[in-house]
Amino acid sequence: MRGSSRVLPLGVIAALMLSQVCSGIKWLALSHTPASLHINQTQHCKQLPGMVSSQAQLCRSNLELMQTIIQAAREVKKTCQKTFADMRWNCSSIDVPIDAPKYRPDLDRGTREAAFVYALSAATISHTIARACTTGDLRLCSCGPVPAEIPEPGYRWGGCGDNLHYGLIMGSKFSDAPMKMKRSSSHANKLMHLHNSEVGRQVLRESVVMKCKCHGVSGSCSIRTCWKGLQDLRDIAMDLKTKYLSATKVVHRPMGTRKQLVPKDIDIRPVRDNELVYLQSSPDFCSKNEKQGSVGTQGRQCNKTSSGSDSCDLMCCGRGYNAYTEKLVERCHCKYHWCCYVTCKMCERSVERYVCK
Repeated sequence: MRGSSRVLPLGVIAALMLSQVCSGIKWLALSHTPASLHINQTQHCKQLPGMVSSQAQLCRSNLELMQTIIQAAREVKKTCQKTFADMRWNCSSIDVPIDAPKYRPDLDRGTREAAFVYALSAATISHTIARACTTGDLRLCSCGPVPAEIPEPGYRWGGCGDNLHYGLIMGSKFSDAPMKMKRSSSHANKLMHLHNSEVGRQVLRESVVMKCKCHGVSGSCSIRTCWKGLQDLRDIAMDLKTKYLSATKVVHRPMGTRKQLVPKDIDIRPVRDNELVYLQSSPDFCSKNEKQGSVGTQGRQCNKTSSGSDSCDLMCCGRGYNAYTEKLVERCHCKYHWCCYVTCKMCERSVERYVCK
């Protein structure tokens, strides 16, 4: 039934209220929102997990936007885990239970991993909103503006570009809200998270490319209709992963009349606007360590022939690995029949897998 909802237990609501002072990315708990909950009344905002008071206020004044933000929360988790599937730290800790008071230490402290997740979260929410304007899923916005520059001969502006401007405004208003609360976290962590969130949005801005569609007789492409659109989220995530691998460790120290973040080992320069920064060093994520937020790599699949981060040597941290055979059943020998269907046989093949000891 439209407008049906699920009321969260009081213990869950209390835990989520406590989480408001713990993490600026607790809104990612919105990914747990049941699909049956249609957010079309202001009281529904009380049933959404992980939001601080200013985010709940934004929900009440922009009900239509919330389904898109919920989708963004799901995209952050999915994209982060795909991007780091070949690393010891594989973003598994981003998927905390809905009633957990805070994230594990790998994301709750000012680590390199937290830097990536904050940057990805900021980029994803603005990306998802910008795309929703284009697809017509949001009535609050429309296509992006027509570019001011004059197109080359044979090209013309048209189509429906992604509304990045609206995405950035509404995305930053929502995702930055927890860090702008007085009780949000330490001043150093707050500065770090706001900086990394802005790096995520900067990468998003730089991902705008020209996309075109051909027109002409028999596909001659004599004229191209073009618009400005965003790259896929997986490409943006890979750019942020590169920044994660080269992130700069910083310290919080007085600079003039106030404390700022400065590179720990390079005091002579300020933090660059395009680099991810972190305050706390991370463990090697080889062994399980709850205090450090490491789940370890025991039981993780590895690639025996790879020389990269997913290799059995690196993934298993020198502990060795076990091999097993998995049988896969796949469609094969497919034939197209005129007109218009395809028939296939089912084939079985064996694949050798390797898991860390």
